[in-house]
Amino acid sequence: MNEIRTEALRKTYGDVVALEGLDLTVEAGTVFGFLGPNGAGKTTTLRLLAGLARPSSGRAWLAGEPTGPESRARASVGYLPEEPRFYNWMSPVEFLAGYVGGLFALERKLARARADELLERVGLADSSRRRIGGFSRGMRQRLGLAQALMNRPRVLLLDEPVSALDPAGRRDMLEWIGALKSETTVFMSTHLLDDVERICDTIGILNRGRLVTVEPRQSLLTRYAVPAVEVEFDAPTSQIAAWAEAVRSVAGVVETKITGSVATVRLESVGACASIQGATFEARMPVISYRVARPTLEDVFLRLVEG
Repeated sequence: MNEIRTEALRKTYGDVVALEGLDLTVEAGTVFGFLGPNGAGKTTTLRLLAGLARPSSGRAWLAGEPTGPESRARASVGYLPEEPRFYNWMSPVEFLAGYVGGLFALERKLARARADELLERVGLADSSRRRIGGFSRGMRQRLGLAQALMNRPRVLLLDEPVSALDPAGRRDMLEWIGALKSETTVFMSTHLLDDVERICDTIGILNRGRLVTVEPRQSLLTRYAVPAVEVEFDAPTSQIAAWAEAVRSVAGVVETKITGSVATVRLESVGACASIQGATFEARMPVISYRVARPTLEDVFLRLVEG
């Protein structure tokens, strides 16, 4: 079942086209990663889905309801903007249980219990009575995640949800977000490729307002990632550079790069690995290591976005 659907969704600001004809579906109970360079239209898409802006043309549905500022779909959505804003004089408990709980007409005891549960999950239980005005950006982002989940949404829209967290905080929060697909459908916009590769089931890449591709994560890596061979030699740099220069003429080689004693050879396909293996044995230089590099989402992203 599709929990998110758009048809020819378009948004312009004067002469600027922020989003052009977006056709997209996201299955229920999945984590969808939305990638794109700055200015690609990711935040515009999230604002349209959240009902915070109206499209110039086209339509979108969330949880079976058409989106929009007056839509019933807004009751089924949780939204975390890139820079969440709060009443700084409130404490997290007051903000979640009193303010956010009131917006969703939650009974007071239920709102308090839900607030306590979420503050524990995002690691803010010990700061639940501090004033939000003294929070760091990372703490504010954690609190923003908690508020986005207060209403137990069917669809959770996250705009750069872990960009302000330190490495340990990012790891913990990503594990939590990945586990949320048992409760909700997650639509996550980010520029952190490692994070998307770690937890997302399906990935969409947006560039200049247009959707470049949508595919399951592993399918995307298999189809578009350029394979590479990394060879570390125990030899002078000049000899390694000469070998790399000679390898450029081998069929199937896209480029070579030298980093210290390691030569990286990018290939058109995995089939060219055999030729590089042969060239390595013929190099008459001691080999410390030889490996076929695992393709990364960054390889795919740059290949698709940069053409």
